[in-house]
Amino acid sequence: MRIALAQLNFTIGDFTENVRKMKASIEQAKQQSADLIVFPELAICAYPPRDFLEFEDFISKANQSTLELAASCIGITAIVGAPSVNPKKEGKNLFNTAYVLRDGKIIDAVHKALLPNYDIFDEYRYFEPNRQFHCVEINGTKIALTICEDLWNADDDPMYTHSPMDDLIREQPQLMINIAASPFDYGHAESRKNILLRNVRKYSLPLVYVNHTGAQTEIIFDGGSVAFDSQGNTTYELNYFQEDFQVIDVDPASGNATALTPSNPSQKISLSKTERIYHALVTGIGDYFRKQGFTKAILGLSGGIDSALVTVLATRALGPENVKVLLLPSEFSSAGSVEDSLQLVKNIGVQHEIIPIAPLFKQYLETLKPHFDNLPFNVAEENIQARIRGVLLMAMSNKFGYILLNTSNKSEVAVGYGTLYGDMCGGLSVIGDVYKTEVYDICRFINTEKEIIPEVIINKAPSAELRPNQKDSDSLPDYAVLDAVLYQYIEQRKGPAELIAMGYDEALIRRVMKLVNTNEYKRYQTPPILRVSPKAFGMGRRLPIVGKYLS
Repeated sequence: MRIALAQLNFTIGDFTENVRKMKASIEQAKQQSADLIVFPELAICAYPPRDFLEFEDFISKANQSTLELAASCIGITAIVGAPSVNPKKEGKNLFNTAYVLRDGKIIDAVHKALLPNYDIFDEYRYFEPNRQFHCVEINGTKIALTICEDLWNADDDPMYTHSPMDDLIREQPQLMINIAASPFDYGHAESRKNILLRNVRKYSLPLVYVNHTGAQTEIIFDGGSVAFDSQGNTTYELNYFQEDFQVIDVDPASGNATALTPSNPSQKISLSKTERIYHALVTGIGDYFRKQGFTKAILGLSGGIDSALVTVLATRALGPENVKVLLLPSEFSSAGSVEDSLQLVKNIGVQHEIIPIAPLFKQYLETLKPHFDNLPFNVAEENIQARIRGVLLMAMSNKFGYILLNTSNKSEVAVGYGTLYGDMCGGLSVIGDVYKTEVYDICRFINTEKEIIPEVIINKAPSAELRPNQKDSDSLPDYAVLDAVLYQYIEQRKGPAELIAMGYDEALIRRVMKLVNTNEYKRYQTPPILRVSPKAFGMGRRLPIVGKYLS
């Protein structure tokens, strides 16, 4: 059997474009004499559609689009993911379905059984789990067709009480096909491949796996679609972070699988965590703008490492001609901050303007002087400066149609080291899931071949420059220490007692935990954050604003 793997970048709710892309892939597959083409989970509407699934019109358009795609399946069979209506009154209204299309119509359908309801996933909110299992037959080959999570119960520590493949294997299938919407995080590619290989080895069957690529707001898909023979050898692995297409030959009788085009190792994902994050962020920026119909970005360039990194990422995603930076020095900004920023501007060729904020800050202080009653300079005056910058950036955004990029890193977002309606403004938070120590790593990666980000920016002590001689270390632990604690608390969900038992200072742990928990209200008001870690702030981490844990 000749099978085409179509790894595409879809847009949620853009049925016309999604179907157009799949029709083009069908024609490409026909030209290579493919018997079957496989598209990802919920490809018809894209993933995750969330509460769009509650609109009857949305479901109607999905159904119409599925039938339209079926009309192209003459002389070829297609497997495609789409929502479908549950005909029974009992249970949820919808299934998450893999349709089998051939001869211009739907010839079979398989529903997803294991519905993830953790981290960023909320499928049980919408879908009814499948409880009846059957293999599908295509060109005389019996196929165990599953959807994403349905293969994830082959682990030694199963999350679910049931494994769909244990039912399907009783029908003696000759091939496994899994269609997926498996989001990126920097360690997920290995765990995903390990899960797939466990299924191959457990059931001794070849496996074809097709995933999404591209970004849907904060969620990024890295692709990495893959085919294995029945021995667990990788037949072909598609590119990461881009659309890709490949045709393979599978011999169901022997379990052998070969690709029509030899695999190119240079196309595969780097083993470097840093490089993965870099590609994910560029993908996230690019798709956020393209899919929203935006073209131009603006941000404040402070002379610090965070804004420098976001500037470079934006130019890689959008082109330097579509990125503008504002230098907004105050009376507390060092001369080096401006000079270093101008050097970066020169290195990458973005547009820039310099708007000193000292005159505006002085006017604010004069206006507030009677009300501040000669109280000493403190965080109020610091935040005024940040909010002046926010107002200027948003003014330029509104006037000229730029989208403001937020430059706060995960370390700052975690402990509330940022000003609401000031440096926390923006339409998209680019590095809000990247710890400060990781920011340094990405900047050094960018500078691998030549100096793009001036080394003086990378080497200088971090500072908000909102008061004389200010350093981040005045208010926060050293970032290497802080990030280690934050990682254990946020990603690993370690409580204070566990962290203290690991050897961390109790006073440090109590201080950091309090900062994280008491600043939850700020995170509720931040822009969407591009997700690159296993536990990002946003929809995947749901904590109450008011609570007494760790208080």
